[in-house]
Amino acid sequence: QVQLVESGGGMVQAGGSLRLSCAASGRTFSGYNMGWFRRAPGKAREFVAAITWSGSMTDYADFVEGRFTISRDNNKNTVYLQMNSLKPEDTAVYYCAKGDFGRIAMLYDTWGQGTQVTVSS
Repeated sequence: QVQLVESGGGMVQAGGSLRLSCAASGRTFSGYNMGWFRRAPGKAREFVAAITWSGSMTDYADFVEGRFTISRDNNKNTVYLQMNSLKPEDTAVYYCAKGDFGRIAMLYDTWGQGTQVTVSS
């Protein structure tokens, strides 16, 4: 079974940038899609971005507004989320997940533990 570990979170000022990484380990297989979700305090888990196994298709939540970029390096078994122009409302725990390509959390069957992103004003 694949295990996912997020890293790269931290605390930044509004307008700053962070690059999140999601490293996969365990059984190697191709053809899997990946997504990023987040959960802010007191809110439900929220879709952020998704990418197909080849990287040919990506999708972003409306609130991203062109600020984030999802990418992957299959040779390194790693998915990235480059986050620019961060806003305080981006503060959340960010999770990566493996599953079907889409915006619905139930499409994903494997989740990481999450990494905290805190954006101060």
